[in-house]
Amino acid sequence: MPNVNDIAKDTLIKKTAKELKKNCPAPDWSLFVKTSVAKERPPVDNDWWYLRAASILNKVYSKGPIGVSKLRRNYSAKKNRGHQPGKTYKGSGKIIRTILQQLEKAELIRKTEKKLTPGRIMTPKGRSFLDKLAK
Repeated sequence: MPNVNDIAKDTLIKKTAKELKKNCPAPDWSLFVKTSVAKERPPVDNDWWYLRAASILNKVYSKGPIGVSKLRRNYSAKKNRGHQPGKTYKGSGKIIRTILQQLEKAELIRKTEKKLTPGRIMTPKGRSFLDKLAK
């Protein structure tokens, strides 16, 4: 049986985004928000919210307990500052927190109870959801 790690990430994320579009609606403000301080404009693609949610779900699956801070670092961008050298800025924490809350509400992920490794982990329902999409 194929696993999430056996399939190409881009095809898995696109399949997951289609399924999440049915369950987790994007907020109204997602049409106008930038994804990072380094970005000059909002995303052009209208389905960017679901692609980001699918990508976050995949990262939670593969990297174990992961928090907002590490996810912000994963979605960082380099800002064009003119003549000065470019500087890397973290991604938007509000977007990541909102997506994590939506995924928790859908019972695909949950918070860990351990104090040493705080963050979100996959639930059995979330694991089976991604494994079914990997087939």
